[in-house]
Amino acid sequence: MTKLKQVFTNRKAFIPFIVADDPNFATTVKNVVALAENGADIMELGIPFSDPSADGPVIQDADLRAFAAGVTPTTVFDIVAAVRKQSQVPIVFLTYVNIPFKYGYAQFCRRCQELGVLGLVIPDLPYEERDELAPIATQYDVDLIPLITPTSDRRVEKIAKAATGFIYVVSALGITGERDEFAHNLTQLIARIRQYTDIPTAIGFGIHTPEQAAEMSQIADCAIIGSAIVDLVRQHGTDAPEYLAAYTKTIRAAMDAAATVQKAANY
Repeated sequence: MTKLKQVFTNRKAFIPFIVADDPNFATTVKNVVALAENGADIMELGIPFSDPSADGPVIQDADLRAFAAGVTPTTVFDIVAAVRKQSQVPIVFLTYVNIPFKYGYAQFCRRCQELGVLGLVIPDLPYEERDELAPIATQYDVDLIPLITPTSDRRVEKIAKAATGFIYVVSALGITGERDEFAHNLTQLIARIRQYTDIPTAIGFGIHTPEQAAEMSQIADCAIIGSAIVDLVRQHGTDAPEYLAAYTKTIRAAMDAAATVQKAANY
């Protein structure tokens, strides 16, 4: 069992996402700590990229703000190092494959291991092209977290069997962004994944309300929220930590309440 998988043993997990260095270094550190102290089980930290193909306008704009602040991959590692002085919250990176490739796969994964970055979500790294990076990531105890979508179809089995850490289940087709409707086959998709692996599943893309987080955590092992949190950072800037703390508390309370109801129903 990897360190990342262990996070899911006690309760349904909540994973918030923010973009590193948006709006600046110090606020990002405070944002991560605020999220961790108020209910986040794993922190997903986005490394800004010039062509984030899976991301909608909210996250794209955050990337641009981070670039304006002078962000580099080294900056992101320095942010994690600063967080580690205050929190040991498990962290995963959302990145695009060109970033660790240019940094050097081994150097990138080694630095992740040093700082307790436990996994990588790489939307533009399909299963068929993971073999160049996977052995190096394994060497440094970094999970490559695959994405499975409602249209993965025949690829579900091989993706699920190779997964470590957790599986990122995309809730709907398209790019990131708040949604009120999700794919209708998510329950069936999760059930199919569980035929092939006991790796935890986390649903993301579009979740933004406590009710949605609670609902998705009943289908899967975890709910991921990105754009709604990134938008709070946009709205509140350097004051964002207190707003992220309050928002996270509402998400955590809704998920815990739903878990209590589900547990009672199973007796």
